Amino acid sequence: MKHQQSSMYVDLQQYQLHLRRLIPLQNALSPVLFLHGAIENGRIFYSHSGKGLACYLADQGFIGYCADFAGRGLSQPQLSTGFNQSQHQVITRDIPALIEFVYQQHQQPLTVIAHSWGGVLLAASLARFPGLISKVRAKVYFGTKRVISIQSIERKIKIDWLWNRLAPWLGRKYGYIPAKQWRFGADNEPTEFLSDTINWIKGAPYADITDGFDYAAASKQTDWPPSWHFAAVKDTVLGHPADVQNFIQETGQQHGKYTLLGRAQGYLQDYDHISMLTHPSANEDHFVQLNHWLVNLAE
Repeated sequence: MKHQQSSMYVDLQQYQLHLRRLIPLQNALSPVLFLHGAIENGRIFYSHSGKGLACYLADQGFIGYCADFAGRGLSQPQLSTGFNQSQHQVITRDIPALIEFVYQQHQQPLTVIAHSWGGVLLAASLARFPGLISKVRAKVYFGTKRVISIQSIERKIKIDWLWNRLAPWLGRKYGYIPAKQWRFGADNEPTEFLSDTINWIKGAPYADITDGFDYAAASKQTDWPPSWHFAAVKDTVLGHPADVQNFIQETGQQHGKYTLLGRAQGYLQDYDHISMLTHPSANEDHFVQLNHWLVNLAE
């Protein structure tokens, strides 16, 4: 590895958000904040042995901050203590606090890279608080969709049955979603947060479940920073290319870059929702392209 890792925390009084910081050993460039999706944590972007997108970019000189949303990863307290959180809180409090924290560390705009549902929350937060835009140099989405429109057997199993039925039942039983214990996710999920996501996944308007703020309308008025949306050929449900493109249209981000990751498109693998960030080939593939793009933006 050409970087060092350490942990730090953003104190929001009732809870603390964990950040895994990756510092290049030399030639440090601009900062990058990483936001994970549902039933996962910041480890989707890094490993202690140096694997993952955050590690790759840190080795190229970018200073990485991999966040764990409240109750996930190493953030405190854990969900098992009875801690709960809504989607509204992530959008209106946590993401602005994380962006502000990283910005204050370096006094320069940062890039935000999000996976899956993390990108939905990022777009909502930036649309709601346009003052944050000046602190964001660019944003990158991997497999980000809001509504799952695809109909298939896989969708019926993973979404209609597991996410919409089993997961809420587990939430009522345990007080949180034990996705890791039940082996359908890399981390657990707050019950209230999951309930909020179900409405949007089913196609409810892109408006805040708590206070009704219209994210769709605000998005269309937002002067977005440079954006790049990645979709994967084998992402057949959780970030289907058609749903990724629908999200781009819904949020008025048509001027951003869009890339489909598959062999037919010239890439080394037919990637899926997870492997687009974890496959070893990514280091020689789209990670290289992303690094070049970020370097050009930083110049």
